[in-house]
Amino acid sequence: MLISEFARRAGMSIDTVRFYIRKGLLAPATGRKGGSNPYQIFTAEHLDVARIIRMAQNLGFSLREIAALAAEYHGGGITAERSLELMRMQLARLEEKAAQANAMVDYARAKVAWLEAGQKGAEPLFGEYEECVSLNPGFNKDESLA
Repeated sequence: MLISEFARRAGMSIDTVRFYIRKGLLAPATGRKGGSNPYQIFTAEHLDVARIIRMAQNLGFSLREIAALAAEYHGGGITAERSLELMRMQLARLEEKAAQANAMVDYARAKVAWLEAGQKGAEPLFGEYEECVSLNPGFNKDESLA
């Protein structure tokens, strides 16, 4: 299939497909047609690769990490033990992000409740929610978001 059909079937834009090609994440074959700009030919295997890339991104892997993992995979270096190690590391990263997001939600809820109560009592401070502060290391813990 050509790039437009591939992009449609993969659920991504043509620009994204071209970006993935430039980054070495997708390597379509080149056809004979197209003259000095030969057509790129994609297969069902490329669709599988695109889905894996999207899944890895959804798990929080960067494109740089995905490219490195793909190279490791193609070099025969991804064993069951290595897969387990990678998934444990990513799980820890996701759990940390979830804790940070939960702290931000707690702060937002406290701020909304304070505002709805007519700003009575002590104003919730962003710095009181430690996980929020870890997202913004330059934030002064004694400041509030007014």
